[in-house]
Amino acid sequence: MKIAFIGIGKVGFALANSLQKVGHQIIVASDDQDSESVKNAMNKNSQFLGIPPQPAIEKSEIVFLATPYMVNESVLSKVNLDNKILVDCTNPIGPNLTHGLKGVKSGSEITQELVPNAKVIKAFTIYGFENFQNSLYPGYGDIKPAMLIAGNDSNAKSVVNKLCIQLGWDPVDTGGIENSLHLEHMTLLWIKMARIQGKGADFVWSMLQR
Repeated sequence: MKIAFIGIGKVGFALANSLQKVGHQIIVASDDQDSESVKNAMNKNSQFLGIPPQPAIEKSEIVFLATPYMVNESVLSKVNLDNKILVDCTNPIGPNLTHGLKGVKSGSEITQELVPNAKVIKAFTIYGFENFQNSLYPGYGDIKPAMLIAGNDSNAKSVVNKLCIQLGWDPVDTGGIENSLHLEHMTLLWIKMARIQGKGADFVWSMLQR
């Protein structure tokens, strides 16, 4: 599958690199191929193709948005994502690790409003980039780390589910795009535990059912 990445920083590169390793073609969508993040990504993985955003989107079957949240509106206003699956990996983070939209509405709902004809799926947000580099947690039998996702389009969620499984995750459908708000709060909780409380990045959530 051809997958475009808008944003190729720590989270974007970790996901793109892992997806490339399992057989997908990664296209780095950037108007500035000389930016530090793009050059760093290309130096680390020579299999990536770098082209401007709109041609990258047109060539791809699915698009990942992995930019800092505050630039989303500017970035998305310049591209046409009609009928594309857009995986939103971004989180609105405010001062002192508060929700950047004051917990009233999720960033992914706003993203869906910005690109109303795209199929926005919230995914790959509830952990730090370290777990996107390596999702393996041995010693738990068949239990896989959970990747919680949200979105309104069931077919798009099926596509994202398959990518989750390929990367070693147990995809958990939490419902419509409005539930992205809870996933964004889970991200903040993970950051506080990992970065502030000093638990470290090597922990994940799991879904256990009877």
